[in-house]
Amino acid sequence: MVVDGAGAPWLALQPTECQPPPTGHIDTASAAHPYDLVFVTGDAWITLAVVAAVLIILVRDLAPPMPTVVAGVVALLVTDVIDADVAFAGFGNPAPITVAALYVVAAAVERTGLLGPAVARLLGSGGSERRTLSRLAIPSAGASAVLNNTPIVAMVLPQVEAWADRHGRTASRLLMPLSFATILGGVITTLGTSTNLVVSGLVERGGGDPFDFFEVTSVGLPVAVVGVIVLILIAPRLLPERSGLRASLDSAEGRAFVVQMVVKGGGSLDARSVDQAGLRNLQGVFLVEIVRGDQRIAPVAPDTVLAGDDVLTFVGKIDLVIDLQRHAGLVSTEQQHLVAVDAGRHAFYEAVIGAASPLAGRTLAEVEFRGRYQAAVVAIHRAGQRVDAKLGQVKLRPGDTLLMLAGHDFRRRWGDRRDFLVVSRLGAPPPAATEKAVVAGAIVLAVSAAAALGVVPILEAALLGAGAVVATRILTFSEALDAVDLDVVLLIGAAFGIGAGIDASGLATEVADGLVGLFDGLGTRGVVLGVVLATIALTELITNNAAAVLMFPIAVAAGSSVGLDPRHMAVAVAVSASASFLTPIGYQTNTMVYGPGGYRFGDYFRLGLPLTVAVVAVIVAIVPTL
Repeated sequence: MVVDGAGAPWLALQPTECQPPPTGHIDTASAAHPYDLVFVTGDAWITLAVVAAVLIILVRDLAPPMPTVVAGVVALLVTDVIDADVAFAGFGNPAPITVAALYVVAAAVERTGLLGPAVARLLGSGGSERRTLSRLAIPSAGASAVLNNTPIVAMVLPQVEAWADRHGRTASRLLMPLSFATILGGVITTLGTSTNLVVSGLVERGGGDPFDFFEVTSVGLPVAVVGVIVLILIAPRLLPERSGLRASLDSAEGRAFVVQMVVKGGGSLDARSVDQAGLRNLQGVFLVEIVRGDQRIAPVAPDTVLAGDDVLTFVGKIDLVIDLQRHAGLVSTEQQHLVAVDAGRHAFYEAVIGAASPLAGRTLAEVEFRGRYQAAVVAIHRAGQRVDAKLGQVKLRPGDTLLMLAGHDFRRRWGDRRDFLVVSRLGAPPPAATEKAVVAGAIVLAVSAAAALGVVPILEAALLGAGAVVATRILTFSEALDAVDLDVVLLIGAAFGIGAGIDASGLATEVADGLVGLFDGLGTRGVVLGVVLATIALTELITNNAAAVLMFPIAVAAGSSVGLDPRHMAVAVAVSASASFLTPIGYQTNTMVYGPGGYRFGDYFRLGLPLTVAVVAVIVAIVPTL
């Protein structure tokens, strides 16, 4: 297959009886039927090897997504599978710029606390569990149709936790449905998620018109409606109660916080046994290890004699972990940071680590956490398991929740940065909406209305919205730049190059032929089913945007080979790539609720599988009829 400098697989994959491909896009000299393409064996094998290497690195979390995908593009470039114009065409595509602008608009909404009062009113004083879920899930899905779901979850999550505490509920019964509802809402409009914008950019790169505001609605709205209904019906039955940060961590399975204390030399506990020191039967706290120089004592017997400078590792419920800081004869390893607590100058915060965080895969010592963030980590919570190690030596993972001590401005300084997915202060009331919340709401409505009515394209609407955020001083220019997740923007731009390589080498056609052959007996719906399942599988293994880019050329080729409109196949890929309900790592909002909800990895599969089946059924039923 020959691709021109712009890289245009879209027109090249149109059925010849419907629209002949332009000269220079496809070599049909040896075509046996209208969909046969020239297959360059060497390039296809190189592309397959590069894609396989990228997938392995991403799935095994050997390196962050952005540099991995960029390296893949460079590999295709230096092996002459694609040229420089094609490799980096994605950075000139509207999709990454649009996503960057929408990050700024979303940051303005989060900064002003626009959704806070609405959430408090919606949850109300309680009621049945399904009623509470309905009052949370339906508005959350609706808001996600026009606003990035990440800030929605970031704003709503602490309020849901606080509400659950006040009403004796378990937050784990609400947080995962919250994440899933915002994911479902994102597929309603083109503006709802970056994945829709990425696929729109792929369509435009190939010579087609970009998606309009409601392009995905014919498929996305039924998916969202059915998905939310299924969620409300099955979540109370299938979702177990788990102990998260603010829930009852005093159960055996909930002990997941880790804190370390040092025995004062010559103090009241020096030369006393664990039993005599009163550390054997602490309610809600368990002594798991003693480190004495190079010696590790575990398990700890009641008659173990303590010595000065012993480092004791405890696990237990959050309030008692905090109270442990004041135990006579013990000094926290963070003592120099804890002295200000009683003076009221510091507070405890919880913060969740995301996949794109610079902390992921590194230890607190490696990133020099105290100096960098002016905060001290005093405990770590890892969903589903206990962390038994020195805090400074624990390699942090996406979904880990840190209990830290910091100044009262910590959330303001780090709440909208990619270092942490969620930052909330323990014991503090949810932040109230600021006086500029109405302005932020007006900007969101204006951006959505301008794009929906076709007044200006989505790109221009997003850029004008970002400009308005800065002009109205909701965010400074520096804060607006900080709000942009550069890793995501670069990942999107680079992923376009990978997609172009899959298409240009002929690999897309070969894979598409395999899908068509595999599902041939099921007709056109079988082909759609194969594409949808493959896209969802990739989404759970890597990022949703990368999955969409990898599957786009394959889906278009497969659809064209059975007479399906490539544009409709593009919509199927966009919606499927957002259908991430099976793991906590496939979608950022799933990671955000992982630690605070106290979930185990399998909890996502338990609730997500029937939801995924429902979503797949709707997509397969609708796409062939469009």
